[in-house]
Amino acid sequence: MAIFLNKDSKVIVQGMTGATGMKHTKLMLGDGTNIVGGVNPRKAGTSVDFDGTEVPVFGTVKEAMEKTGANVSVLFVPPAFSKAAVVEAIDAEIPLAVVITEGIAVHDSAAFWAYAKSKGNKTRIIGPNCPGLITPGQSNAGIIPGDITKPGRIGLVSKSGTLTYQMMYELRDIGFSSAVGIGGDPVIGTTHIDALEAFEADPDTDLIVMIGEIGGDAEERAADYIKAHVTKPVVGYVAGFTAPEGKTMGHAGAIVSGSSGTAQAKKEALEAAGVKVGKTPTETAKLARAILAG
Repeated sequence: MAIFLNKDSKVIVQGMTGATGMKHTKLMLGDGTNIVGGVNPRKAGTSVDFDGTEVPVFGTVKEAMEKTGANVSVLFVPPAFSKAAVVEAIDAEIPLAVVITEGIAVHDSAAFWAYAKSKGNKTRIIGPNCPGLITPGQSNAGIIPGDITKPGRIGLVSKSGTLTYQMMYELRDIGFSSAVGIGGDPVIGTTHIDALEAFEADPDTDLIVMIGEIGGDAEERAADYIKAHVTKPVVGYVAGFTAPEGKTMGHAGAIVSGSSGTAQAKKEALEAAGVKVGKTPTETAKLARAILAG
């Protein structure tokens, strides 16, 4: 079992023929991902050789789906063209679109999020500005290093890419059922709550690690959801305990105003929902380890 992605997922890459797309397609193939095509209207009908694996290039997402049965798209498309690429994926009704691109205008993200909703949410969007998701040993859709962990019983959902990698490495001896990087932009598709719901329903996930960061109220809303709906143990970490108020930190969504959006406020909300929260990623990993040791 896994959430959103497994060994049977058939993946296409929008923007595969660009430098970043080529690099990460090769890495995803190395992790065992079943990549069945790329999408580039200017290179339709050609193919790309990745160390002996020929991957065909299609003109549109719709054509790629019709020819290959693809059900996941990973997008490595420059920010200016990302909105059109995501809308194309939504129009084709691909079940999962993983938007890696950083720097997409919030207006564009809001527009394709609303468009997906208007079309009945047939396409789950992960991202933008995210590392994607991985089900270790089965499939990797994005830029998460495939060699830092192994299959296991922990589910991970994180706003931060690098903290995703650190947590996977810290708990590499236990392993992960799936890890999902949802991105830290102010408007994203899949949320902490969506991932928590999926991990709660996944019989192969015994414990959930949730990584948040300062800014917004996503973690507070997740805490309310955990209190009402999640029976599995949840361990949390919130990045940004030392961030000064009123200053935008790193991710576009990470701004603190007054007591709203601070790491301390998020920590208190999560602890009130029964979540054990670490002050550092290493402390968080120790909490998870202690719970699993029983």
